[in-house]
Amino acid sequence: MSAASMPLWAEILTAVLALAGSLLALIGAVGLLRLPTFFQRVHAPTLGSTLGCWCLVLATIVYFSVKENSLSVHAVLIGIFIALTAPITTIFLLRAALFRERRAGNPKVPPNITRS
Repeated sequence: MSAASMPLWAEILTAVLALAGSLLALIGAVGLLRLPTFFQRVHAPTLGSTLGCWCLVLATIVYFSVKENSLSVHAVLIGIFIALTAPITTIFLLRAALFRERRAGNPKVPPNITRS
């Protein structure tokens, strides 16, 4: 195996994982455009970006592990960062949207329940 070539199975696996990750991110983006309310729209991109990111992380691990002939898991740090920040960002966006809807007097939004 020369420096420029990889085994066919590694090329196919890398391509499938990269395409799956891109497709998941695209599905999330389409969900962002197609769903009617903010509360419905915020869910699809979060899942799409997280799952797509993990597919791309796996593709990167396969590619560089085969290229370097050793296990390369540096890309896992990117996946961990996305997995930690995407839900937190979503929570902040949802809380801000709930606050705005309550201030606007939307009757469909549940009231803010404070504990005493």
